Amino acid sequence: MPDVVCLRPRADFDAVGVTPTEGLDIVYRAPLDADVGDLLATARAVVIPAVGPALAAELFRGTTLQLVQITGAGLDRVDQSVLAAEGIALANVPGGSNTALAEYVTTNALALSRGFFGASGPLRDGDYITHRAAMVAASLRGLGGLTVGLVGLGTIGLAVAERCHAMGARIAYHDPQPPRDNAGLDRINAQPLSLDALLTTSDIVSLHLPLIDSTRNLMDRDRLAQMKPGAILINAARGGIVDEDALADGLREGRIGGAAVDVYESEPPPADNPLFTLDAATSARLILTPHIAGVSRQASQNLFVQAWENVTRVLIDDLPPRNAVRFIEPEETASPGDRGQP
Repeated sequence: MPDVVCLRPRADFDAVGVTPTEGLDIVYRAPLDADVGDLLATARAVVIPAVGPALAAELFRGTTLQLVQITGAGLDRVDQSVLAAEGIALANVPGGSNTALAEYVTTNALALSRGFFGASGPLRDGDYITHRAAMVAASLRGLGGLTVGLVGLGTIGLAVAERCHAMGARIAYHDPQPPRDNAGLDRINAQPLSLDALLTTSDIVSLHLPLIDSTRNLMDRDRLAQMKPGAILINAARGGIVDEDALADGLREGRIGGAAVDVYESEPPPADNPLFTLDAATSARLILTPHIAGVSRQASQNLFVQAWENVTRVLIDDLPPRNAVRFIEPEETASPGDRGQP
């Protein structure tokens, strides 16, 4: 039987030039393959992507698994209580996609703030002169001098804050447990605010939270209505944090100036997702991407190398895993930072 069951294709690793550890017997399967349960029963480790549907808890009961290794930061595919009860370590790769996610936020913030994304359609329709005049008259702004509000300031949120600060933005954040490195916050002059204050004062609101009970539907209709008129919302965290119906209404009514959405309540999202049914003019202020914000060649290389090094550390070197997740006791409440981010 294999040492490791990897629930992502070997081609993913080959595509970015990462070679899994030699000396380990590795089999590659899709999560729904018929023999996955039998393979996991006698394997020593399983490697899984951070993104995808939840894995059945029964897959992890009564196995010989020592380690569940996630090739990203997100933890919501596995039931931590089952792993804790079975004595299986869970490890992720936090921070491996920081640069890619910061690039996503700043790129989309600029594209929406300056009207780049919505300009293609009118130009294709021959409306060059009128549309250019409208863009000039709108006095569209770059990031310099705008307030970027980060909801969640874990490793990803901080990376986004640093990138936006470098582009001249003012930084505000809401997180009950911000990074311990206050010097980093001082360097970018980041201002802590209540969530209400952040929403009412930020020109751009970027979410960097795990999906847990306390963050589900956090950005509901009432909170979206609190946002500064014309502000931009960016969600590259997890679907389910934002009420998609309410966001669609806010965009349609013009209260929300624009949005970039990388994650959805259901993935893949159904064809009748409210964000897919907006009229052309409203859609010009909405950028949709397929849960790809943290994916770049460089990020994938970093994530995959660290994941396989950790598997080697546990199975070959007989050492405890790095970045082992401390299982949350039922009575504990998780912090709404982005420590469980993808």
